[in-house]
Amino acid sequence: MSSPGPSVAARGTGFVHRRRRGAELVLLLLSLVVGVGAYAAVGLGVDGTLPVDLLTHGLWLTVLLLGCHVVLRRFAAYADPVLLPIVGALNGLGLAMIHRIDLGRQARNPDAAAFASTQLVWMTLGAILFATVLIVLRDHRRLQAFTYTAGLAAIVLLLLPLVPGLGRTINGSRIWIGVGPLSFQPGEVAKVLLVVAFAGYLVLHRDALALAGRRLLFVDLPRGRDLGPILGMWLVSLGILVFQRDLGSSLLFFGLFLTMLYVATERPGWLVVGGSMFAVGAYLGYLSLGHVQDRVAAWLDPFDPDVNAYQLVQGLYGMGWGGLVGRGLGQGQPQITPLGFSDFIIASMGEELGLTGVMAIILLYGILVERALRTALICRDNFGKLMATGLGVVFALQVFVVIGGVTRLIPLTGLTTPFLSQGGSSLVANWAIVALLLRISDQARRPPPELVASQDDLDSDATQVVNLR
Repeated sequence: MSSPGPSVAARGTGFVHRRRRGAELVLLLLSLVVGVGAYAAVGLGVDGTLPVDLLTHGLWLTVLLLGCHVVLRRFAAYADPVLLPIVGALNGLGLAMIHRIDLGRQARNPDAAAFASTQLVWMTLGAILFATVLIVLRDHRRLQAFTYTAGLAAIVLLLLPLVPGLGRTINGSRIWIGVGPLSFQPGEVAKVLLVVAFAGYLVLHRDALALAGRRLLFVDLPRGRDLGPILGMWLVSLGILVFQRDLGSSLLFFGLFLTMLYVATERPGWLVVGGSMFAVGAYLGYLSLGHVQDRVAAWLDPFDPDVNAYQLVQGLYGMGWGGLVGRGLGQGQPQITPLGFSDFIIASMGEELGLTGVMAIILLYGILVERALRTALICRDNFGKLMATGLGVVFALQVFVVIGGVTRLIPLTGLTTPFLSQGGSSLVANWAIVALLLRISDQARRPPPELVASQDDLDSDATQVVNLR
């Protein structure tokens, strides 16, 4: 147990956060109970016995999470104590559900590939990257020097899937690059770099972007000369939609920039301009792109036999069958839903854990975003405030568009559910995002250094009188 430290600093300097590493350890143990317990429940529900690899799986998860805890205790002692346990619980639940779907698929086809073991390897790489970020990056403000470098690297990564011979088209979207048997989604790294680039750019230009232009009704619109950045991001998002056929990433990147722009300037006019540009882009995409029309048609009437919405219909039936409390882990049939282990893992959760389980998962995501925004509020520098806000918005937008698409609130987009869905690129990138959030929170919660005057300073003259006459 770490020493809690004072709740109020000496000499009346104000409130000081405690380290809370002991509380984090307790929450981590609870998250391990959730993840390992779900894995055990899958074996009992499917085969009636505990999984043969339960001990190995549980020990691996325990070593990873406790290793991350030790790194935090050593290199970020004042970091937020809630973020890592939430990530551990979500990742553990995701591994259990992927394993459950593996068993269901292999019962129908013994030669079907298993994804749970690979996902655990990706989680290991994510935890290693998590520790590396915290050890190497001791001050998040150093990233501000790489504002334009991060922006350029993000653009290059977004263009890589379009390179002939390197890019791959999977499930209708050209967002992957492949080298031999390995494939990687560079957009997952690009979203982290874009947060750094957006935060650094907005810190430098927030005063100019906050200037008001013409007034429309009760809203002050931005000046026309300041529309360049948002227009450029709008064109980039349209390019992703047109050339890579990736509706989810297009929405994520434009929504991320618009939200950070509004937070930096506090001008509602940017929301009006950005919302109008989004509406125009969505309408143009619907008129000219067949895959967007297919998504909208499936959203409006998925039960139409002329509409290719089999995956969405199966997910809706599964969640309906699960009801309020679910069929129980191992008792449903989530393997029937195509991509039930990745894009539609929330539907699989709804089938076996019910509406109650899905609400609990959404609550965990809500706490994750709330802690990110709280970190932004208490951060002492503007770059850290915007960066923490952007990283929290990344999680919020992903969860909204994924769960909204699965439940028919909005058209399907194709993004992954953070820490739950099968996919190595997304999982590793999300672990890096959490590491950055913890680094910012450590800097924000750490008490400022006390300024103690030396005896020589006390003995010397405090002021010097200058005769001006």
